[in-house]
Amino acid sequence: MKSWLPWRYLVSRIARRQGFLDPFTVMARLRQFSQPSEVQEPIELIRAGAAFHARGLVNTKVLQNNLDWVWPYWATRQFDPSDASFLPRAFSITHVNLTHRNWTALGLPGMEVYPIVDPRGMITPLLDAWSLDWWFAPADGSAPTLPSQCINAEQRLELEDGLRVVTSLRTDHLRLVTSAWVTAAATASDQPTLQLQASIESDVPGVLALAVRPANPEGVSFIDSLGFTDGEIHVNKDGPIRFDRSPTHWAASTYAHGDIAHHLHDRSTPPAAEVTCRAGLATGAALFEVAARGAKQTVTASMPVPARGPDSRQTTVTTRSWPDALAGTPTFTAPDSHWQFLHDAATRTLLLLSPHDIYPGPYTYRRFWFRDACLILNALVAANQFKLARELLAAFPERQKRDGYFHSQEGEWDANGQILWIADKIERADGKLLSTSLWKALSKGAQWITQKRVQEIGARHDGLLPPGFSAEHLGPNDFYYWDDFWGLAGLRAAARMAQRRGENEDSQRWHREANQFSHAIRESLKALPASVTAQGVPASPYRRMDSGAIGSMVADYPLQLDELGPERFQKTADWLAQHCLHEGGFFQDMIHSGINAYLTLDLAQTLLRAGDSRYLDLMDAVATAASPTGQWPEAIHPRTGGGCMGDGQHAWAAAEWILMIRALFVREEANHLVIGAGLPEHWFNDPECNTIHYGPTATSWGPITVHVERRSHDDRWVLRIEAHWHGYAPHLEIRIPGFQPVDTDAASYDIVLEPVQAEGCLIDRFTQCE
Repeated sequence: MKSWLPWRYLVSRIARRQGFLDPFTVMARLRQFSQPSEVQEPIELIRAGAAFHARGLVNTKVLQNNLDWVWPYWATRQFDPSDASFLPRAFSITHVNLTHRNWTALGLPGMEVYPIVDPRGMITPLLDAWSLDWWFAPADGSAPTLPSQCINAEQRLELEDGLRVVTSLRTDHLRLVTSAWVTAAATASDQPTLQLQASIESDVPGVLALAVRPANPEGVSFIDSLGFTDGEIHVNKDGPIRFDRSPTHWAASTYAHGDIAHHLHDRSTPPAAEVTCRAGLATGAALFEVAARGAKQTVTASMPVPARGPDSRQTTVTTRSWPDALAGTPTFTAPDSHWQFLHDAATRTLLLLSPHDIYPGPYTYRRFWFRDACLILNALVAANQFKLARELLAAFPERQKRDGYFHSQEGEWDANGQILWIADKIERADGKLLSTSLWKALSKGAQWITQKRVQEIGARHDGLLPPGFSAEHLGPNDFYYWDDFWGLAGLRAAARMAQRRGENEDSQRWHREANQFSHAIRESLKALPASVTAQGVPASPYRRMDSGAIGSMVADYPLQLDELGPERFQKTADWLAQHCLHEGGFFQDMIHSGINAYLTLDLAQTLLRAGDSRYLDLMDAVATAASPTGQWPEAIHPRTGGGCMGDGQHAWAAAEWILMIRALFVREEANHLVIGAGLPEHWFNDPECNTIHYGPTATSWGPITVHVERRSHDDRWVLRIEAHWHGYAPHLEIRIPGFQPVDTDAASYDIVLEPVQAEGCLIDRFTQCE
């Protein structure tokens, strides 16, 4: 029922009377920069942004007014005027982490909540909660060693036994090594346990402190109460935090009394069993005596952490061991140990963040979006995780509306195409049909695409999907080709899936709809101004070329919509490489204002597919940009090298690294496989390199393993391909740089590679000898 009150008039009048701008006039002005859309701003995004900036408002009140407190690493650097991370704050309404959005998640496959570790070893055990930090305070009252205030530290991710983050600090008088990991529950009724350990060697006596902090990598996180009883710490009734030995002393403070960092040696009053703080800034620490020049001392703490999330749709959550979760995933062996580590870390990121829903990140992005989910599923399928992929996909219809729209964020039109595309990939790779109920939902999703297209004869957007909000931050609401390319690929996928089921009439219908959609897209591209088409494909029919054109590259990778003219997208890739790279990586001007690892790798995939050797430069840039623990934030600050946008551990980036490494060895085209086209030639010239290996990895014909080995007796390289095809063997194009091309349809493969020689110089597919 419509309200009879003239709300717009009343709000506008009240605003003007109080001296404010009319909000409706401002909004109307802003909307002149976008195409009229049925959804201007998704409520989901508004809700998330409101929560994010509510924290920023708290930070504004707390951090800059209490700079004598110990704050997390990001805030320490961002508020330091002598640091490159410093940001002036005068006109910033909210203060948020824009310079060092980096963290690493811990946990077990199947868990839905992830403890995270920041770049200096501060641990946030629970989602969006308080943190724990190891400190050392000398007995003589001199300045304590506080990791968040140390510019230099070493951090690494150990993968041998699960996920363990180790952080090391050295000063003139001590060495402090802290580590954190999660162990499985002992019984079905127990919870997983977060383990924290600190080892210290010091030349001076003092105390080692496990400090409880009212902050995390996003800012302030309130602590209303701290309790210390029977050697255990309870924080806001969470916990308990237990120790392997009794602390020497317990200290606590409130906001009124000041940060506990200033009172670590204050023994004038006995500590209370519980401390409460009205401001929500209670601080505390468990203290352990450290002798001077003694042997290394180690303290271990532990805390139960929930496997089940507060927003879980599961009644129970079962965790798996890492060996079980990793079974069947590809192994990668190459002379570049860093690339190998990044691949292994990325595989674990995807398995960790895909419990029952797929999360693009463990903290800021611990929520569901179809877009990220489908692209992460693409990497999971390549890693042979069919059972997991099917289970995750089977839950998608729970978010489907009656009209067939797969809804994760209102006003975005790419999800239906993405879901159809990945469903088809799962069927082809696994060689098995999806369930009848899921196919019914997918068919409705295909029908939605056909009904959603706009009919406006003579317009550049005739036959395209309507203008929508771009969560890929391609710009204001517009007729984004990104949505259309996904929609077209989705209809092609629906036709294939229908044909697989013998539903020939439906298959032909989806083919016709796809052909009509393809024609509409090609007509729209033809209608673009010549000044634009000379440079490539813009983000929409009404845009010039800018960094938003990266969205249009999806037509080439991963969709391979060659029917639209691959030369268009090669031209776009050239334009982007010329105008939008910074420090070797793709710099997204829109919103992100940072270097994007996953978009850089998407561009690299197109270059590799076109036989352009610049893909290796892009891969090197992405590898260099990874954190010491092998993670990428969504966007990377061009000066600090830290995260400046999104989650500090971005699963989409991890997925693209896995797929990029795979593409070096195996690239799947419509009717054949390309083997080894991306392998760097210098690997074969490395005298220490004798084996290069990847697999098994899933393809539409079945799993394949590529193994290249140097023979010891004659120094020749031998290619061995192991495959288990679902049916007939696909045609293989072997295109390893520096070696003769080979084409084969054989069922088994053991090929001695022949170097390409010409006039005394080695030729590969990217260079020419004069």
